[in-house]
Amino acid sequence: MARSVVFSGIQPTGAIHIGNYFGAIKQWVAGQDDAENIFCLVDMHALTVPQEPDVLRGQILETAMVLFAAGIDPAKSRLFVQSHVREHGELTWYLSCVASMGQLQRMTQFKEKSEAQRGEVRAGLFTYPVLMAADILLYRTTHVPVGEDQKQHVELTRDLAQRFNASFGDVFVIPEPAIPKAGARIMGLDDPTKKMSKSVPGSYHAIRVLDTPEQIKKTVMSAQTDSGRDVRADPARPGITNLLGIYAAATGASLEAAETHFADARGYGDVKKELVEILVETLRPLRERYAELSSDPTTVRELLQQGADAVRPIASETVDRAKHAMGVG
Repeated sequence: MARSVVFSGIQPTGAIHIGNYFGAIKQWVAGQDDAENIFCLVDMHALTVPQEPDVLRGQILETAMVLFAAGIDPAKSRLFVQSHVREHGELTWYLSCVASMGQLQRMTQFKEKSEAQRGEVRAGLFTYPVLMAADILLYRTTHVPVGEDQKQHVELTRDLAQRFNASFGDVFVIPEPAIPKAGARIMGLDDPTKKMSKSVPGSYHAIRVLDTPEQIKKTVMSAQTDSGRDVRADPARPGITNLLGIYAAATGASLEAAETHFADARGYGDVKKELVEILVETLRPLRERYAELSSDPTTVRELLQQGADAVRPIASETVDRAKHAMGVG
């Protein structure tokens, strides 16, 4: 039976935080022996909003270093920069000729993000779900690890692939979403009703994986909590529920086990103090490995180039098949 192909992408903008790490990257690392893994720094997606070119270049390299430091192994997986494989842009055009305006207008994230741009909404923001579909379909992907908020994009990808295949013949594999059971939705520490985000400003919103122990302590101890002292998960008490969720993600325990562990806690302060210790130790190996990699950026660039060279033939063959099916090329 053919081995599964897993594709995952991450935008190289902003600092990677524990929501990214526990919700995605940790699962990527753990699954490297179970499937063919392709990981992509989706720099072309980053262009849907204004970027400072030199800053973006630096963030691409930093994100790659974080992923390698977290355990992405170039001997097992392919990690590359999206713009280094031109077929991503080419297949996007062919899929754009299959997608409908109505489909893209219904995308939840477009509705949310376009409000911030108002009269200056860029066409790239509207069509970036098609680019995401191209990212996935280029590599005959069978499974896409995503959070609940990204599931709609995989559904669009599936629909475009099915529509294309029905019109032009079987060119694309139909991928399945793979949603992590734990740690998939870590909320902001300053507002536990909103998902932790790389784009939200403020010192106490997120814990970045490269934060110092002192920064981690300040952020956790400043985390918003709820009234009361009982340490239990409850939708009506998002603050302590979020802290328990982070504990569960960091230790591999269930949410119920986290509640049991803190059953004798004297209050939220006890939870925060222990969470600081766990996060500092959990992230220590990553920070140390990152320091080593950052001293040798040339090697990191070479690894990214090797990743692109390895996946480019697959992408090229897929695009050739799509072009031939559509009668062009």
